Amino acid sequence: MKRNDRLDLGLLLLRLGAGGVLAAHGTQKLFGWFGGHGIEGTGQFMESVGYAPGKASATAAGLAETGGGTLLALGLATPAAGAAAAGAMAGAAAVHAPNGFFNQSGGYEYAATLGLTAAGLAITGPGRFSLDHLLGHAVNRGWMIPAAFAATAAGTAVVVGARARRLRKAKEGEQEALFEEE
Repeated sequence: MKRNDRLDLGLLLLRLGAGGVLAAHGTQKLFGWFGGHGIEGTGQFMESVGYAPGKASATAAGLAETGGGTLLALGLATPAAGAAAAGAMAGAAAVHAPNGFFNQSGGYEYAATLGLTAAGLAITGPGRFSLDHLLGHAVNRGWMIPAAFAATAAGTAVVVGARARRLRKAKEGEQEALFEEE
């Protein structure tokens, strides 16, 4: 097997694995599949962790994960797909960051791994075994990579920043007990 064949096969495996996991997570949010809670339940969770409005946040996260994951798996519009999925994972990592890095403690390890994989695929490209290659890379041009990441970074910064402000404001409203109750 030639080096280029191995490279393209490796990219296919990465795309199918990461894209499939992302798409499955997104359908949990959107449709309640695979033990998920659908828009209603995910929206309530999103509100509880500071993403408001909850239903809109659940829909955006679900679409970024489902759409980005599906497109990554197919190798179609790879820069936009990878950037969208990476942005969704940045939002998830922000929720888990207070718990540290490792997943077993509720940390951001898993979200970071998926996000970095999606970003890496967006930059590297899908390889020959992809719809992008089949379509002559019409939606996988070099200029699309920085454009997709710039748009995603701006949107993610706004959303995660608004969440941080909401959480800070909520914490300011809390008052510690002056005396211990027995």
